Amino acid sequence: MSNLAIAPQTASAIPALMMDEQDLAHVLQTSLYPGAAMPSIKMVVAYCRAAQLDPMQKPVHIVPMWDKNSKSMRDVIMPGVGLYRTQAARSGEYAGMSEPEFGPDVTEKVGGIEMTYPKWCKVTVRRLLPNGIIVDFPAVEYWKENYATAGKDSEAPNAMWKKRPYGQIAKCAEAQALRKAFPEIGSQPTAEEMEGKEYQPQAEPAHAQVAEVVLPDYSEDQLKQNLPAWQKAADEGKFSAENMIAKINTRYTLSAAQQAVIRSIKPHTTEQQPASDMADHADFVAAMDQE
Repeated sequence: MSNLAIAPQTASAIPALMMDEQDLAHVLQTSLYPGAAMPSIKMVVAYCRAAQLDPMQKPVHIVPMWDKNSKSMRDVIMPGVGLYRTQAARSGEYAGMSEPEFGPDVTEKVGGIEMTYPKWCKVTVRRLLPNGIIVDFPAVEYWKENYATAGKDSEAPNAMWKKRPYGQIAKCAEAQALRKAFPEIGSQPTAEEMEGKEYQPQAEPAHAQVAEVVLPDYSEDQLKQNLPAWQKAADEGKFSAENMIAKINTRYTLSAAQQAVIRSIKPHTTEQQPASDMADHADFVAAMDQE
């Protein structure tokens, strides 16, 4: 039997993963995941690095889910159906799939919204076994069991499931069929299947990536060490307190008092500037790179 790790890509062979992590996270945040929080973006990078995936192909999605235990929303990193398609194709044993087959249309109010949707969808994925036999792996998924709601307190479908009731359920059926045909590609539900669902820690697969990142505190020693370089930059007109705070906050947690200290940095006049205490510009650049 062939292995899905055929011709594996190592992190060094994936150009995106060779970028500086902060630069890569910024690219992803401003292109493929606009509006996502930086800790969630970093979880995407970590997931792709661990699984040797190209993050620029968007193999995983950031899915906001309601955590009924903490009574708050949290981001969960989940594969998309596209990733399962790619992994199946790379196995060398993918023999295609059927066109989606839909059940009868149902017209009713769902959460107060009148909808027409297919009762179910069936997709069959075919796998070529080592003995040359092609085996069918059918999967049937029901629309009412899969559709994503518009919010945690709503039963109405969200905008995508209202606009594409057939296309969305077809993705769910395909994902299920791919998992049945290629169980080695993973058992985690896809983003298309879990959007709008509640996050349940007890039921979550062990390998799920949950973007619940606690950043370390920015120490007083770090602050004191960098103040001279920042002051030098301020005197040269090259320092922005808000930019520095935003940069530090991507890796550390600044206290309100520390932020106030950084905002208090103002250019010295010529008479005020204590040259003996100032770091040179090279030290400032190094400090910026270390944050």
